Amino acid sequence: MSLVASWIPERSIERLPVGASATEPAIALATDALGELLDKDLLTVHFQPIADLAERRVALYEALMRGPGSHPLARPDALLEAATRSGRRSLLEQHAVRCAMRAFVAQALPGRLAVNLSASVLQALVADSATKLKALLRREGFDPTRLVIELTEDERVEDIDRLAGDLGTVRQMGVGLAIDDFGDGRSSLRLWAQLEPAFVKLDRYFVQGVHRDPRKLEVLRAVLRLAEAFNTALVGEGVELPGELAVMQELGVRFIQGYLCSMPVTQPAPRLADDFIRLLEVRTVPVMPSLDPSAGIANSLMQLVRIVPTVDVATDAAALAEVFHARESLYAVAVVDEHQVPVGLINRESFLDQYARPYFRELFGRRSCTRFMDPQPRIMDCETPIDRLTEVLTQANQRYLRDGLIVTRAGSYLGLVSPDDLVRSVTERRIESARHANPLTCLPGNIPITEHLRRLIRRGGQFAVAYCDLSNFKPYNDLYGYWRGDEMIILASRILIEEADPALDFIGHVGGDDFIAIFQSEDWLRRCLMMRDTFNRRALGLFDAAERDSGCMVGEDRRGNAMSFPLTRMVIGAVKVVPGQVRSAESIASDAARAKQRAKSAPDGFHVMAADEQIP
Repeated sequence: MSLVASWIPERSIERLPVGASATEPAIALATDALGELLDKDLLTVHFQPIADLAERRVALYEALMRGPGSHPLARPDALLEAATRSGRRSLLEQHAVRCAMRAFVAQALPGRLAVNLSASVLQALVADSATKLKALLRREGFDPTRLVIELTEDERVEDIDRLAGDLGTVRQMGVGLAIDDFGDGRSSLRLWAQLEPAFVKLDRYFVQGVHRDPRKLEVLRAVLRLAEAFNTALVGEGVELPGELAVMQELGVRFIQGYLCSMPVTQPAPRLADDFIRLLEVRTVPVMPSLDPSAGIANSLMQLVRIVPTVDVATDAAALAEVFHARESLYAVAVVDEHQVPVGLINRESFLDQYARPYFRELFGRRSCTRFMDPQPRIMDCETPIDRLTEVLTQANQRYLRDGLIVTRAGSYLGLVSPDDLVRSVTERRIESARHANPLTCLPGNIPITEHLRRLIRRGGQFAVAYCDLSNFKPYNDLYGYWRGDEMIILASRILIEEADPALDFIGHVGGDDFIAIFQSEDWLRRCLMMRDTFNRRALGLFDAAERDSGCMVGEDRRGNAMSFPLTRMVIGAVKVVPGQVRSAESIASDAARAKQRAKSAPDGFHVMAADEQIP
């Protein structure tokens, strides 16, 4: 809701009607309805606090104008649209700003008052050394250092340079500036950079569900980096869930606003509610959602393609030889038709070997180059994901590792992918993925595990780390093959996920048949036992009847000797961690591994120890 003062004339604001073109009856109706609210003084000011998470206090109160609950213009958007349609928007805004300032002072609220202004109103307000703003503050007896103006972005700022200059005077007065709804599709990064606001409010779309959506999380991180670079305080709007609040705290967002803190009310409390304070004091660390970590390496063939010249079907062998001799680095060349559609690929080494033979030039020099091309090259679109290249590397026909690939865009030739780039891109992607997420279970790998442990140590709360291992997995894998071995590993990962609290507990896959469970849930011991018992029961279904009935399986030990092994079971070694007890994530991981070794020799396959406890 925009708030302005009465010294700005109606004719200074020219806007198009909101939505569809308004008819004269609609305009008359809107004018009458709005006139009734203004004449009878039926509009009320609601305040919604903006919390300072660092100081555990209310930093600002945003003023919002509301109509009576039963009135057609009760909703803020309806109220604003009616004012715009009837040409009385500034009249509404001037009324709103007076009400907001008077209510704020009358209730002796702490902190600062935040009011919303559209671009044209703000420009008129701060022009000529902010004469009109000074007049308002003087008339209402309002301390300028307690005012923050939120610039709404429903209007375009026509002259950013001029507005930025005028705002210099406003800052000298102590009035703060905020940009509202940054990221809603109409926001301007240039506006942020030039106006130098004290606050930027991130649109609620990127806040709501941020604890579950990795893309929103990455946007939040990016905006935080911008805020730090611009020396701007970020405000997270629309915080409604404890999980969203936990992410805000973890990432260092100092200010938040939303129903979790308080709904807009006419008489707000002067301090944050006790229930909200208790949420801020929770020492659990949120389990962050994550994107595909290898996406930054290369997503599609477009990032690998090399622009390489082609030859057409009419090119003869002699001309092709000249092309290869002129470009020593050219490992292959594509043959295209008159429409630039690739019809074949000629390998440099293969062709030049033939060309060097006796009498080749005399016999074939004037023949079409199509005689020497592979008529069935591998052709892929430039938008093909890098992951699809794996199937190329695993095909029986490995000529693609010699010739490379032809890359097209909308069917037309674009370039080539070299054999070296082909192999390197797939290898890099797999290595990076394996470091961050196991390719079989898609669970976080060693790097995210370590990062989560470090965050827990920094927060200083209690937690437990369980190292889960499948005892006698190798004999099972040798007996039934890797395919059924993968089934058992996937079963283990699913059971760990099922028994963990997704909001508090972190499940990672170290590799092979080794898993890590990091618990913040208070009943972590029960969850560990459920993980062990559930796996041991359900894993029986993965054995054939002979092994299941005998309770053992025959295989070879590490020296190649035949012997009998007990059926595969899950063993868990757990470490309890208390604040100040550990030095690093690496030491916790080492302790958990030692506890796991102890669990392997325990009859029940379970062992718990304290961090840094010495095992005899």
